[in-house]
Amino acid sequence: MSKVVHPYAHRLVTLRDWKSRWFATDKKFVDNLKVDVTIRGYLEKRLRGFYVSSVDIERAQKAIRIIVRTSRPGLIIGRSGEGATKLKADIQKQLMRAKLTVTDDIKLEIVEVAAPEADAKIVAYMIAEGLEKRLPYRRVMKQLIEKVIAVRGVQGVKFYVGGRLGGAEISRSEELKRGSIPLQTLRADIDFARERAHLSYGDIGIKVWIYKGQVFNKEAKK
Repeated sequence: MSKVVHPYAHRLVTLRDWKSRWFATDKKFVDNLKVDVTIRGYLEKRLRGFYVSSVDIERAQKAIRIIVRTSRPGLIIGRSGEGATKLKADIQKQLMRAKLTVTDDIKLEIVEVAAPEADAKIVAYMIAEGLEKRLPYRRVMKQLIEKVIAVRGVQGVKFYVGGRLGGAEISRSEELKRGSIPLQTLRADIDFARERAHLSYGDIGIKVWIYKGQVFNKEAKK
């Protein structure tokens, strides 16, 4: 069997924190987990195209705090906060539709990603966007990998695309790499993301690894 480990899960506690931060008893755990999965699934579909990096959920006793990290916060917030207010109301409607426990106290926080070219999730979506526009996949990968490796602090990048590349009848895969990606080093700060490009002849899978150097001190990571 394969021994491939997800780079994010592999570094939990060491370098990474959980994307859902809350505590619940056994009776409430299942309900809270369903709420988290529903919120993430809805936001992933609703905010596709808004260059969202991650969605973190923090839960207090009677309140839920949703932190959306994006490189385009203005598009989500809207004029005078109308977009954020509507999004919050739509999340509550989605939870009601799924017959889950809804709390009135939902706080939505939009955080800007300072360097989008150094964020694996955003870069993966950029590749997907290029493929969905029917641009040549090699050109999309080469242009983006040069942009990413030029960002200060980035020491290695690796792209993988797989599927019916270029509309070919037989699916195949293509990899492109610059610098080093030490996946087995726990203190190596490696950002990893998966994405799909939806095309008329099928989906193309995308994986992105970005290595940002080694972290020896937890305070330095913050």
